[in-house]
Amino acid sequence: MADRVLVVEDEPKLAELVRDYLVREGYEVAVLDRGDAVEPWVRANAVDLVLLDLMLPGKSGLDVCKGLRTFSDAAIVMVTARVEEIDRLLGLELGADDYICKPFSPREVVARVKAVLRRAKRRQLPAETEVALDEGGLRATVAGRDLELTAVEFQLLRTLVGQPGRIFSRDQLIDAMYRDARVVSDRTVDSHVKKLRKKIEEVLPDREIVHSVYGVGYKYEW
Repeated sequence: MADRVLVVEDEPKLAELVRDYLVREGYEVAVLDRGDAVEPWVRANAVDLVLLDLMLPGKSGLDVCKGLRTFSDAAIVMVTARVEEIDRLLGLELGADDYICKPFSPREVVARVKAVLRRAKRRQLPAETEVALDEGGLRATVAGRDLELTAVEFQLLRTLVGQPGRIFSRDQLIDAMYRDARVVSDRTVDSHVKKLRKKIEEVLPDREIVHSVYGVGYKYEW
């Protein structure tokens, strides 16, 4: 059965273009052009992913996203033409899985949709195959093997694993790793990520689960 995608976009030509590309890739696609129509539609129809524009008539994409997360586990990809909104999309715990900046190529949209849906399906894997965290002991294991993390590395991994797919900026990771408001450079974050990856690679040599997002930060994907 084909994955179903809901495209929420009030520019008719753009919505039609994105729909056509997704249909060609084998997805079932529905299109809405108003924010206030999304929640009733999702309640009445099964959907795997919502491609959600930020600026919509009736209700903003941010409010729609927050509303969907109260009852739906469909993946959500936010679309914005306003670069200044990216920090808000990253900083607010809206529950979006990814974002795309306008202008974009339809091929980029297809690639992002595929990646997010693939990630969502990985979350359905048995829990024992993923990262297990022991908060009290500051201990992380993968497939039963202890990663032997430092306290800072544990907080870094805990933050990323806590919201799979969410992109964290370096500043956000600094706040999570260091609770004493010390001054830490971006290079320090990159160094901790490098060490964390090396320890994970010893257990999972053929898999990368901490991903770099160029110019933004890092995210966890199993």
